[in-house]
Amino acid sequence: MTTIRHELSFLNVFRVVQSLVYAGLAFSPAGMGWPELDTPDFARTVAMLYLVFALVALLLNRRSMAYVRTAVAVTLVVDITAAILATSAMHDARIGIAMMLAVNLSAGALILPLRISSFFAALATLGMLGHTFFGASTPNGPGDRDLLEAALFGLAYFASTALCSVLGRQLRATEALAEQRSTDLANLSQVNELIIRRMKTGVLLVDDANRIHQINESAWMLLGNPGADQRDLGQLAPELSRRLYHWMTSGKLDETATQLADGVPEVVPRFTRLAPNDDSHVLIFLDDTSLLSRRAEELTLSSLGRLSASIAHEIRNPLAAIRYSAQLLAESKSMDSTDQRMVEIINNHCIRLNEIIENILQLSRRERSRPETLDLGHWAQDFVEEYSQGNDLGADSLRVITNSAVPVTAVADPQQLQQVVWNLVQNALRYGRLPGEPARVMVVARQGEHGVPILEVIDRGPGIAPKVAAQIFEPFYTTHEYGTGLGLYLARQMSEANQAALEYVRVAGGGSCFRLILTPAQMSKATGEEES
Repeated sequence: MTTIRHELSFLNVFRVVQSLVYAGLAFSPAGMGWPELDTPDFARTVAMLYLVFALVALLLNRRSMAYVRTAVAVTLVVDITAAILATSAMHDARIGIAMMLAVNLSAGALILPLRISSFFAALATLGMLGHTFFGASTPNGPGDRDLLEAALFGLAYFASTALCSVLGRQLRATEALAEQRSTDLANLSQVNELIIRRMKTGVLLVDDANRIHQINESAWMLLGNPGADQRDLGQLAPELSRRLYHWMTSGKLDETATQLADGVPEVVPRFTRLAPNDDSHVLIFLDDTSLLSRRAEELTLSSLGRLSASIAHEIRNPLAAIRYSAQLLAESKSMDSTDQRMVEIINNHCIRLNEIIENILQLSRRERSRPETLDLGHWAQDFVEEYSQGNDLGADSLRVITNSAVPVTAVADPQQLQQVVWNLVQNALRYGRLPGEPARVMVVARQGEHGVPILEVIDRGPGIAPKVAAQIFEPFYTTHEYGTGLGLYLARQMSEANQAALEYVRVAGGGSCFRLILTPAQMSKATGEEES
């Protein structure tokens, strides 16, 4: 579109110049004697009308873009008519007028299709030949030489029109391709910028004056969230600036971890030149050691899970034999109280060891979730009833709190949700009690902000110390001498598999609350529709 606007502007400007030439020829002083005007008034009228038309077309140049082909076609008709009339009125200047008309036709061919451009070339040729024939019928009219000139000009019109039409088509195709490449390049640049901005690795671009030109979000956080006007690397991170200088002067990289600001993780900086043999710009990569540790931990857990699963399978068979033998031994009537106590200890430790094996096997399985839409209120009531029937609570209490007037619906795998809540309730009944008092545990199903379904397991025990609470979801972390440290870790893993979030909330006045924030049924349905 930009190219067409330039071509139209050129045509309109040239038309003004052309009309001024016609006017100059028509109003030339009588003493010059050239061109010889048979009808001066007619020549001057044609020149003035054409000048007015050219000025109007130039003024309407911008508005003509909405219907550019129609505008060019109309103006070419006027150009051809004016050229023929000017040739009739100023016969001595016919060659110059015919040559200027070729420019009009060529400029119009850049915009119009080849078929329409050829039509105007034929129209101009017929006009020139018609004028020649008409002139030849008069006593003093042109002869064979003028007919040959008109035919040659017609041939030139067709040739220039065809050439410019082809060039115009190729020019527009090239322009469209350039625009497409420009759009693709801009999109690619945005994608690259987004990728760099969202990278977990910090990225900085620093010049030879130690000034930061580009910085992504991770690097901005690892530098302690500096202000937008703070661009001097030496002031923001003196240690990083020192390492950069050491690398540029000696070529050696210090790979020890360092902390660039208070309250941010340690990083390992890496440096590379933006271009070979160019020291003016350097890229700095900041590798977060906490991410590396987390990846190493995931690999360790994965390997440990497979190893532990194989060991657990090997332990299960002898453990079953030991427990079965202890049960047979307990049925003996000749055992004294000391032997019975020993058998009871064996059974208790067999049960504990079996729980450890089950947790390890569950850690290695990582089964996929099969989500369903659940009414959390009804589900919580069924869970509490089932748990109470299958476990001897004694003096402890386990009850459910829900608002039956407003259904709380969520999407989750009911089997995995059962395992998560069972683990939380088991921990609450075991640890969530004050000394000498029974445990009081509540399972609460409610709606949070914006209708988010929430399931909470609350106890009225002593609570969890802040230092301990920061680590309770880490694998193999436990404060109990007989604990495995896998219960809460597995609970969070299964929660995340169901697009849920499990968090610990300290209860005011004493107690603990494990809050499970689930996915609403409406959000899950909308997400499924978008994906489909």
